[in-house]
Formats: sequence, structure tokens, C-alpha cells
Amino acid sequence: MREIVLDTETTGLSPADGHRIVEIACLELFNRVPTGEHFQRYINPERDMPPDAFKIHGLSEEFLAQHPVFANVVDEFLKYLADAPLVIHNAEFDLRFINAELARLERPPLEAGRATDTVLLARRRFPGAQANLDALCRRFEIDNSARTLHGALLDCELLAEVYLELSGGRQPDLDLSQNRPVAELAARTVRQRREARPHGPSVEELESHADLMTKLKDPLWWR
Repeated sequence: MREIVLDTETTGLSPADGHRIVEIACLELFNRVPTGEHFQRYINPERDMPPDAFKIHGLSEEFLAQHPVFANVVDEFLKYLADAPLVIHNAEFDLRFINAELARLERPPLEAGRATDTVLLARRRFPGAQANLDALCRRFEIDNSARTLHGALLDCELLAEVYLELSGGRQPDLDLSQNRPVAELAARTVRQRREARPHGPSVEELESHADLMTKLKDPLWWR
């Protein structure tokens, strides 16, 4: 199954206040394992960068001014998503921003129902515990030492590992074509051919059966 881990960075907390996306990243999973394929773009928000947001992701107004606006990457972005289910940490936040950008371009929104929210997964599994990405990395002993600033692609990579753990952890591959030691052992196994055993009664067994029948009163066998 193909799934897409998705994350965004923004200029603030709500598109209703005029805030915009400044980075968007997607990471492809197949059977919940990263394939190495990803999509990542910095986006010119066409506005200033508030100091509080800059402290979180370190993306300056000057840096982002060199990159395309959302309208210039939207087709490539939607093509990469295709119809795959999405995996998002705090899905409501990211989908609200993405759908606000799509609405500006008169594009259909991404449906909330196609997204798995890993915050909700974590809260169901660990009630009362912290459910932010850093806390989950600590819980599952995932190295997040490179996360000195928020970055959409790095967060996708960490979230992919967290999602795998929340889904039950890495399972052994039962495909013999991929399980080389087992497959090679099966290939080396030589089956010994045995002659078919006779299953019919012997002459002695038939004679013994006939003798038994003479001792039975009106046996059903002879009806």
C-alpha cells in the first residue's frame, strides 16, 4: 500500500490570519516503509516572516523570495500525492493551510478522511502522555538530534519512523522471495522419492474378513 507522509512549515498558526505555507514536504511509504522517494519545495509566501515563526524553522523572507509561489508548484504537488492516503502529525493544522492555498487557486480541497493523524494514534495508544514529535521520538528511541530547527522533510522522515512504531513496529517479511536464507534452504532441500505403498487388502486379510463374516448374524456387509 502506498501512503504519503506529509508536513508543512508556515508563517504562523492560522491561514485565517493571513499566514501562508513556506515549505511543503512529502515522503513515500510502501507497506509503511519509506521507499526513498520524496517531494520537497520551499515556497514564497508573498508576505513577511514573523520573528516567532522564523525562530521555529529558520526560513527568512529573503531566502523564500528566491523560490516559487504555491501556484507554481501545486500541479507537481498534487500529482505526487495522487490518490494515496496521507499520514500527518496534527493533520487538521496542515490540511487547513493546504486547503486554504488550494482555495485561493479555486482547486478542490484535500479531504480530511484520507489522512491518518499520528497525534490521535499516539493519544489512543499512550493516554495522558505527550504526543508531540520530539516526545514520540524519545519514546521509540528514534534519533532526532538533527532536529535543531523544524524542517518539513526532516519531520517527514522522523514521522515515518514514528508511524511505523505506532502501527506495531517493523515486522519480519514473510515473502520467501525476499527472505533469502529460507528461500535458499528450500532450494537446497532434496525430496527423497518413495515408492507408492499398496492400500488394497492382502489375500490373508480378505480370508480373515470372510471368516469373520461367517461368525456374524445377518451382517450388513452382505446385504
